[in-house]
Amino acid sequence: MSRIQMVDLRSQYERIKPEVDRAIQEVLNSTAFINGPEVKLFAEELAKYTGSEFVIPCANGTDALQIAMMALGFEPGDEVIVPTFTYVATVEVIALLGLKPRFVDVLPDTYELDPNGLEKALTPQTVGIVPVHLYGQCTNMENVLSFAKKNKLKVIEDTAQAIGAVYTYSDGSKSQAGTIGDVGTTSFFPSKNLGCFGDGGAMFTQDSELAERLRMVANHGQKKKYYHDSIGVNSRLDTLQAAILRVKLGHLNRYSASRNEVADRYDDAFRGLPMVKIPKRAKNSSHVFHQYTLQVEGGRRDEMKAFLQEKGVPSMVYYPVPLHLQNAYREFGYNEGDFPVAESLCKKVLSLPIHTEMNLDDQDFIIKTVKSFFK
Repeated sequence: MSRIQMVDLRSQYERIKPEVDRAIQEVLNSTAFINGPEVKLFAEELAKYTGSEFVIPCANGTDALQIAMMALGFEPGDEVIVPTFTYVATVEVIALLGLKPRFVDVLPDTYELDPNGLEKALTPQTVGIVPVHLYGQCTNMENVLSFAKKNKLKVIEDTAQAIGAVYTYSDGSKSQAGTIGDVGTTSFFPSKNLGCFGDGGAMFTQDSELAERLRMVANHGQKKKYYHDSIGVNSRLDTLQAAILRVKLGHLNRYSASRNEVADRYDDAFRGLPMVKIPKRAKNSSHVFHQYTLQVEGGRRDEMKAFLQEKGVPSMVYYPVPLHLQNAYREFGYNEGDFPVAESLCKKVLSLPIHTEMNLDDQDFIIKTVKSFFK
């Protein structure tokens, strides 16, 4: 048996190699490496896939968050509500722009932003909320939107881990992750569900004027070359990456289905194991399983991780320290005990290998190894 990977990008590439190689060669032949036609075509195709009116590609998911906040007019001293249990990029851009994060705890089973914490986090300086669709499913956007509307806040969805997930409203209507708030952001980092062969990102919006501002901020603050109407950044998706993403977008539904098949097998195998909680599916969202994350009770998470590693099964902890306790963000005045759910999850969560090309032998070995830890 070959070495098990958390994400097997080589096998994924080999399955679609002729399509990808042809797309890359076409860009090489054209030499239109920056803002080539593939970028516009990808944006149009991603808009059609997601149902978003406008898609604005950019250089990476972190840039997407920063550009969104700049385009929405957030100013130094403004406050943004954000979950403390997420990847650092979500709060990093808040700090970089001179804004202040207002952390909120998460729900203990679906990891979505805890709606009960919104009111406590709200101050007269609060201008926005960044709900994070963690591990591959949507947070409860109706709660977020209702609170935002009531308090005149902007909503930026962090969809870096959940592209392709579908949110179902209480009336039965549906929207894709990233298309619900004022702006949606995503990342095309290679290991993402829709990943390129380098860095890439995108923003989604239904608002034409906001779309224009997003484009302008991403392009040095200019609508017309050399005429700068605002302070901007240089953030663009290069043509080679767009060409690769166009190919992979055509396989995204299959990728999501493959991940769900693996997750279902894991669920069946681990359901009922002592001291293990399998991932809970949110009632109002499909799941695309960017990560398959167990909770290991009894303080045995790190022991289990070491055991799996010794047996040849990789695993990852997403995330070992909540953002409010990271050294970089201590200045904002939060302390241990402020967000007990997130702090507890950081000691329990363990993500197992899951990707689009997992063979049954690898799955069986992972399942057998996990079970053997508890014997």
